[in-house]
Amino acid sequence: MKKIDVLIVGAGPIGLACGIEAEKNGLDYVILEKGTLVNSIFNYPVNMTFFSTSEKLEMGGVPFMSVNKQPTRHEALEYYRRIAKHFELNIHLYEAVRSVEKQESGEFLVHAEKGSYLADKVILSTGFYDIPNKLNVPGEELPKVTHYYKEPWPYIGQKVIVVGGGNSGVDVALETWRKGAEVTLVLKEPSVDQNVKYWVLPDIENRIKEGSIKAYFNSAIKEIRKDNVLIATAEGEVVLENDFVLAMTGYRPNFELLDQLGVQLTLDEKRRPCFDGNQESNVSGLYLAGVVCGGLNTREFFIENTIVHAEAIFTDIMNKREQLVK
Repeated sequence: MKKIDVLIVGAGPIGLACGIEAEKNGLDYVILEKGTLVNSIFNYPVNMTFFSTSEKLEMGGVPFMSVNKQPTRHEALEYYRRIAKHFELNIHLYEAVRSVEKQESGEFLVHAEKGSYLADKVILSTGFYDIPNKLNVPGEELPKVTHYYKEPWPYIGQKVIVVGGGNSGVDVALETWRKGAEVTLVLKEPSVDQNVKYWVLPDIENRIKEGSIKAYFNSAIKEIRKDNVLIATAEGEVVLENDFVLAMTGYRPNFELLDQLGVQLTLDEKRRPCFDGNQESNVSGLYLAGVVCGGLNTREFFIENTIVHAEAIFTDIMNKREQLVK
């Protein structure tokens, strides 16, 4: 088994940024990705537009050109494809990591679907889009319920309940309504999230105000049935006829690899993994990059403010290599 300098888990934007830094520093590395390139972005809604501007998503000195100020999902997929090709990054797609073991020697033994790797350093850049936050109500397993949304066409002429008032929930509600769905929003909060995209917020608020989209605030789903949904509101329980439930309730990181390796998590509700100013966790040689650093607080870390993690990590790795030589 050949030993490599760095193994990067995840080929999202920050994983690619780490690959670029590994190339710059002449290190032997591999990026393992369980799905396609920038898998999370691929799974975004087809017509999604980023909140960030294209220049904030750039990396490696390669310009990100988009038609409008905020790029679309399609433009981001093409940009990151060009990044991978431009730097000839060593990426193994559709190769999920099964386990990571810290050896007594300090190296990491990584078992993946297509083989095993021995690495001096490991970078976890796994994002948080894989595991949805469940409603935890009876009927959630019914085929009419989904936690992922791609496009509006399946919902034409259907009675749709959208759960969640953040960017995803608002986008889904507006897009399905415009294609002819009868849309009802169910939100546990007293209003739509005021931090949603500024060009979308007035739209959803006006649609609710005029009654085009029905909204139940301070409410929650209690049970999902084949033909209807029971919701609890401030005025009491309400039964709504329903064809589909789109639960846009957010996602959480996969803590499995962190737990395997003994990465410490904060004891509060955010469950943030512990790391220092160089992105190194409490496990020596294991670095954390990207939105995985936020734990359950997925609103603090984004592509644009975590690209810098890559440079910090490899500055630390190279400094430690120089110290060993001395």
